[in-house]
Amino acid sequence: MRDFVIGFGLVLLFLAVLLYCSGAPGPTVFMAAFFGLALSLGTAIERRYKTPGEGSHGPGWTDTGERFIDPETGRQVAVYVSTAGEREYRTIS
Repeated sequence: MRDFVIGFGLVLLFLAVLLYCSGAPGPTVFMAAFFGLALSLGTAIERRYKTPGEGSHGPGWTDTGERFIDPETGRQVAVYVSTAGEREYRTIS
């Protein structure tokens, strides 16, 4: 899905260039370029969660029992929550 959104943003940027070259009104070109940049760059730099860390937790962290496979590393990740409500992701060895 991430690749699709980035691709769609790039298509909008290409469309903005075509609109500009064809003499389209400025607001139309601006909107296509703005949304294309927002989708492409925003999705490219967005992080849904922190990179999973390794090691043990200090006091105040509880294992939630949630598990998933990290799409970047392919490793299983456990979710921990602190007493303050902060979530942390740890790879399982």
